[in-house]
Amino acid sequence: QVQLVESGGGLVQPGGSLRLSCAASGFSFSIYTMSWYRQAPGKERELVAAISTTGGNSNYANSVKGRFTISRDNVKNTVYLQMNSLKPEDTAVYYCKATYSIRTYWGQGTQVTVSS
Repeated sequence: QVQLVESGGGLVQPGGSLRLSCAASGFSFSIYTMSWYRQAPGKERELVAAISTTGGNSNYANSVKGRFTISRDNVKNTVYLQMNSLKPEDTAVYYCKATYSIRTYWGQGTQVTVSS
Protein backbone atom coordinates (compact mmCIF):
# COMPACT_ATOMS: atom_id res chain seq x y z
CA GLN A 1 0.00 0.00 0.00
CA VAL A 2 1.47 3.30 -1.12
CA GLN A 3 1.62 5.97 1.55
CA LEU A 4 3.02 9.48 1.74
CA VAL A 5 2.59 10.96 5.19
CA GLU A 6 3.47 14.60 5.76
CA SER A 7 4.20 16.03 9.18
CA GLY A 8 5.76 19.09 10.78
CA GLY A 9 3.20 21.72 9.89
CA GLY A 10 1.75 24.15 12.38
CA LEU A 11 1.43 27.76 13.42
CA VAL A 12 4.57 29.91 13.33
CA GLN A 13 5.25 33.62 13.59
CA PRO A 14 6.60 35.59 10.63
CA GLY A 15 10.34 35.13 10.40
CA GLY A 16 10.17 31.73 12.03
CA SER A 17 11.11 28.28 10.74
CA LEU A 18 9.48 24.91 10.23
CA ARG A 19 10.73 21.60 8.91
CA LEU A 20 8.27 19.46 7.03
CA SER A 21 8.79 15.73 6.59
CA CYS A 22 7.17 13.30 4.19
CA ALA A 23 7.60 9.62 5.00
CA ALA A 24 7.09 7.26 2.08
CA SER A 25 6.23 3.58 2.01
CA GLY A 26 4.88 1.00 -0.38
CA PHE A 27 6.99 1.93 -3.42
CA SER A 28 10.64 2.24 -4.47
CA PHE A 29 11.28 5.67 -3.02
CA SER A 30 14.82 6.08 -4.34
CA ILE A 31 13.77 6.02 -8.01
CA TYR A 32 11.08 8.66 -7.60
CA THR A 33 11.53 12.37 -8.06
CA MET A 34 10.12 14.04 -4.97
CA SER A 35 8.54 17.44 -4.74
CA TRP A 36 6.64 19.73 -2.42
CA TYR A 37 3.57 21.65 -3.51
CA ARG A 38 1.35 24.04 -1.64
CA GLN A 39 -2.17 25.31 -1.98
CA ALA A 40 -3.46 28.44 -0.32
CA PRO A 41 -7.20 29.10 0.09
CA GLY A 42 -8.74 30.17 -3.20
CA LYS A 43 -5.54 29.53 -5.14
CA GLU A 44 -4.26 26.79 -7.38
CA ARG A 45 -1.78 24.23 -6.12
CA GLU A 46 1.75 25.34 -6.96
CA LEU A 47 5.17 23.72 -7.05
CA VAL A 48 7.41 24.81 -4.19
CA ALA A 49 10.49 22.64 -4.66
CA ALA A 50 11.61 19.42 -6.30
CA ILE A 51 14.59 17.12 -5.83
CA SER A 52 16.12 14.47 -8.05
CA THR A 53 16.38 10.80 -7.14
CA THR A 54 19.90 11.08 -5.71
CA GLY A 55 19.40 14.53 -4.23
CA GLY A 56 22.03 16.00 -6.50
CA ASN A 57 19.68 18.40 -8.21
CA SER A 58 16.89 20.56 -6.88
CA ASN A 59 14.81 23.47 -8.03
CA TYR A 60 12.63 26.02 -6.30
CA ALA A 61 9.82 28.43 -6.94
CA ASN A 62 11.15 31.99 -7.16
CA SER A 63 9.03 32.94 -4.16
CA VAL A 64 10.93 30.57 -1.83
CA LYS A 65 14.47 30.62 -3.24
CA GLY A 66 17.02 31.33 -0.55
CA ARG A 67 14.53 30.58 2.23
CA PHE A 68 13.46 26.95 1.67
CA THR A 69 15.63 23.86 1.25
CA ILE A 70 14.47 20.49 0.00
CA SER A 71 16.41 17.34 0.88
CA ARG A 72 15.88 13.60 0.95
CA ASP A 73 17.11 10.52 2.78
CA ASN A 74 16.86 7.42 0.60
CA VAL A 75 17.60 5.17 3.57
CA LYS A 76 14.77 6.58 5.65
CA ASN A 77 12.51 6.99 2.60
CA THR A 78 11.79 10.54 3.63
CA VAL A 79 11.84 13.92 1.94
CA TYR A 80 12.15 17.15 3.90
CA LEU A 81 11.40 20.81 3.40
CA GLN A 82 13.27 23.20 5.64
CA MET A 83 11.45 26.52 5.64
CA ASN A 84 13.16 29.59 7.07
CA SER A 85 12.21 33.27 7.20
CA LEU A 86 8.58 32.36 6.83
CA LYS A 87 6.13 34.96 5.60
CA PRO A 88 2.34 35.20 5.94
CA GLU A 89 2.07 34.47 2.21
CA ASP A 90 3.64 31.06 2.84
CA THR A 91 0.43 30.04 4.61
CA ALA A 92 -1.00 27.02 2.78
CA VAL A 93 -1.51 23.30 2.89
CA TYR A 94 1.76 21.66 1.87
CA TYR A 95 1.72 18.39 -0.04
CA CYS A 96 4.51 16.04 -1.04
CA LYS A 97 4.42 14.27 -4.37
CA ALA A 98 6.29 11.30 -5.76
CA THR A 99 6.76 10.95 -9.51
CA TYR A 100 8.24 8.19 -11.66
CA SER A 101 7.37 8.03 -15.32
CA ILE A 102 3.55 8.12 -15.42
CA ARG A 103 3.17 7.15 -11.78
CA THR A 104 2.33 9.90 -9.33
CA TYR A 105 1.47 9.68 -5.65
CA TRP A 106 0.32 12.47 -3.34
CA GLY A 107 0.29 12.85 0.40
CA GLN A 108 -2.69 14.13 2.35
CA GLY A 109 -1.11 17.49 3.16
CA THR A 110 -0.06 19.38 6.25
CA GLN A 111 -1.22 22.86 7.19
CA VAL A 112 1.32 25.65 7.61
CA THR A 113 0.06 28.92 9.02
CA VAL A 114 2.33 31.95 9.34
CA SER A 115 0.76 34.58 11.54
CA SER A 116 1.52 36.80 14.49
